[in-house]
Amino acid sequence: METTLNAWSVSRYGGPDVLTAVSRPVPAPATAEVLIRIRASAVSRADGMMRAGQPKFARLFLGLKRPRAGLAGTCFSGDVVAVGDTVTKFHVGDAVFGEAGLRFGANATHISVDEEGSLLNKPDTVNYGEAATLFDGGMTSWHFLTRVAKVQPGERVLILGGSGSLGTAAVQFAKALGAKVTASASARNTELLRSLGADHVADYNVEDPLKHGADYDVVFDTLGVSSFGAAKPALAENGRYLCPVLGLALLRDTILTGLFRHKKALFAAAGMSKPEVHREELSEVLTLMAENKFSPVMDRVYSLSDLVEAHAYVETGRKRGNVVVV
Repeated sequence: METTLNAWSVSRYGGPDVLTAVSRPVPAPATAEVLIRIRASAVSRADGMMRAGQPKFARLFLGLKRPRAGLAGTCFSGDVVAVGDTVTKFHVGDAVFGEAGLRFGANATHISVDEEGSLLNKPDTVNYGEAATLFDGGMTSWHFLTRVAKVQPGERVLILGGSGSLGTAAVQFAKALGAKVTASASARNTELLRSLGADHVADYNVEDPLKHGADYDVVFDTLGVSSFGAAKPALAENGRYLCPVLGLALLRDTILTGLFRHKKALFAAAGMSKPEVHREELSEVLTLMAENKFSPVMDRVYSLSDLVEAHAYVETGRKRGNVVVV
């Protein structure tokens, strides 16, 4: 077995250039841990925000002056190469995928995670690259549409940021839930989103997707590009505005609308749910994949050694679906 792991250090908050390649001894798994040889890991907008320490109040959890965990990456897939003495759910040779959570360290060649953590067996029909993305775009969008908005058949759903990792997943999920789906994106992504099931694609350069009286039951702002105040005129009487990017305005609106209004602003920290919730939701996503109702959209694949370049590409805001490093 390999004795050295390669990873990427984040010694301070900042742009992609703060990432530094490091080598360390491969750790032996603790009693209840699984050691995984990583085959692919995701590079997402959320990873970039955590690297930059944005929004700044997130540093209360990540580390006040610098990232406490010190390594980059949250979502991965790979093969089990060693297990701790008490591990029973996984075995050497198992193909798995999972999330490192606030321990980070997924953009690496190896990682150790708890067997009771956010870790699942990878089906043979899902490749390593696709599996590495499922905890970000897949699970987050599924959580917001099913657990937070509770989308019902026939409802009108608008996806803001339709061409990103969350957006391309959300379009497919909303369609699978029986909704009528509008997605906003630039004109170059129109055909992609239509191929994923969008009933209408709004080119945000020529059309305001949040026009007054649009009567959307759900507006899912996957990127935090809008606000509840901007979306409110486009919401139906009991409409819901959802956003996974928490800011002070969204926090205020979530509290106030929860108390007094029919139209709601809603937020959930999907990635902070308990591992058993993650496993349940990912199992549902895998079922949709098996039924050909969802497929992760893959944009670019970089070498692990090119992680800085991968982060820089994600920050352009022009990625279509998911980016991984292998």
